[in-house]
Amino acid sequence: MALSDPQSITINAIANSLPRITTGPNTSTYQSADGLIQLTVSSSYGKRVRRTVRVTQTKISADPYLPAQNVKQSMSFYFVFDLPLVGFTPTEAKYVSDGFITMMAASSGALWTKVLGGEN
Repeated sequence: MALSDPQSITINAIANSLPRITTGPNTSTYQSADGLIQLTVSSSYGKRVRRTVRVTQTKISADPYLPAQNVKQSMSFYFVFDLPLVGFTPTEAKYVSDGFITMMAASSGALWTKVLGGEN
């Protein structure tokens, strides 16, 4: 079952509409009109269930080795639920994600900044 279409994500105070561009078994992809922001939501099933939400942003920037040339760069952020087949309800898993998101967002995202700076 796919999410509603389109999805929306705000990055650096800019709202981006992401219409669905593909749907397949257990996966959907949403993308901005310029193709620079993509959202992929998928599930995989085996001995465990994995639910993945991935946002990828692409941009053009100067090549650090050849500053006169531009190169395409991308970065991604993933959020993965890794669940046993039984034992946790969707509500219980959401409680864990709520706690994680609250922890990371506290103090204007100070923990994110520390992790992105290489602290562990």
